[in-house]
Amino acid sequence: MALLQHRPRYGFDIVRELSEADGLLTSEGTIYPLLSRLRKDGLVTTTWQASDAGPPRRYYLLTQDGRMALERFVADWRRFRDSVDRVLGSTPTPVPAAGALDVR
Repeated sequence: MALLQHRPRYGFDIVRELSEADGLLTSEGTIYPLLSRLRKDGLVTTTWQASDAGPPRRYYLLTQDGRMALERFVADWRRFRDSVDRVLGSTPTPVPAAGALDVR
């Protein structure tokens, strides 16, 4: 949904941009079902536009509900990311050397 926040895009454009992002390998077989679900959920709307390079393309655009869902996701993601960063950045508790424990 973040790729749709500034302008409408067609499916293959989304696939191409995600494949260029490190670690976000994806395929048309993954994206199109997701876009269909977003449309059924009212988070995106679609329009058909003529293409100079072939048949008309279906463009996807965020709805107002989609924008609100994206804002909620971004807020949740930031909280999650910050929590993970705190855990990864924390100083580990030292483990006593073997035989150093006194268990009387």
